[in-house]
Amino acid sequence: MILLFLYIYFKKDTDTKIQVSDFSFPFLKTDFSFCCSICSDAKLKDPFSLAQKDLQNLYEEIKKQLLVSKAELKVLCDYYFDGKGKAFRPMIVILMARACNVHSNKEGVLLPAQRSIAMISEMIHTASLVHDDVIDDSDTRRGKNTINKVWGERKAILAGDFILSAASMALARIGNNTVVSVLSQVIEDLVRGEFMQLGSKENENERFKHYLEKTFKKTASLIANSCKAVSILVNSDPEVHEIAYQYGRNVGIAFQLVDDILDFTSCANLLGKPSAADLKLGLATGPVLFACQQFPELHAMIMRRFSSDGDVDRAWQYVLKSDGVEQTNYLAQHYCQEAIRQISRLRPSTERDALIQLTELVLRRDK
Repeated sequence: MILLFLYIYFKKDTDTKIQVSDFSFPFLKTDFSFCCSICSDAKLKDPFSLAQKDLQNLYEEIKKQLLVSKAELKVLCDYYFDGKGKAFRPMIVILMARACNVHSNKEGVLLPAQRSIAMISEMIHTASLVHDDVIDDSDTRRGKNTINKVWGERKAILAGDFILSAASMALARIGNNTVVSVLSQVIEDLVRGEFMQLGSKENENERFKHYLEKTFKKTASLIANSCKAVSILVNSDPEVHEIAYQYGRNVGIAFQLVDDILDFTSCANLLGKPSAADLKLGLATGPVLFACQQFPELHAMIMRRFSSDGDVDRAWQYVLKSDGVEQTNYLAQHYCQEAIRQISRLRPSTERDALIQLTELVLRRDK
């Protein structure tokens, strides 16, 4: 019997801080076929296909927000907005907006401001990638050279800053102070999450809390708060806002957990970046933290951030010999189950069902 010794969940309080509780809990394998039974009897539409019409010209509209007289800066800012990204975050935001609109008797019609939030979410995400690549000294992103690799670190930082400033201006134009406040939290979380990634914890339980809170701030906060923002624009009920937020939070954490798994199970060609990248950066993600329960030798490696000769290879082998990948997958399933529980509280709609189906796609993705 595989035992998940630490079951961790987050609860968002009124001050928008994350409180973490933990207790022992045996985690069993989950049959994820249940997600289809929650959906309506109608044939499910692929979430990406369902949002495709609303996402048409997304990248062209983003480029319009990045108008600048200096040609080189324009090229840098447009570099990742080539239409080859998954547009995962804007897709979730669009589906959540329409699901909330149906729930609020608005017939699912997408508001221009809701579509703007989808665009802004992609801009904030991309700006964070540009900055992350500088911090991590990464050479590849989405299957091509990073901006810092091509143009250097200084210009990459400026490009990321400019994208973020353009997103902030687009956000201000929406004209809703509550929405501005909600999405401003994302920027704070991104910075705090990056600082958290620079450190670690000696105690194993504290280390796992640290890892999941960092995961929320760096990845899930953007999705959670973007979903909350589009719900605010159409519904004044705080309960609906919380449903949207909790769905985004849980899907976002699950998405990153799967990403951490893929660093050990997927080849570099599929990921678009080198495998074992996290270990090489000195980062102990879910699979490593779970493996540490079976191979205590990993503890010292984690504390020195895999900096000694052979640490990365040895840690890799320990993870593969352990059930760390499997346990991390179980944890991702738990977060997806909670996302489904939350979104199922909304009135049935095609978009709501697509958001339910999306949780299964998150767990099964290979890149």
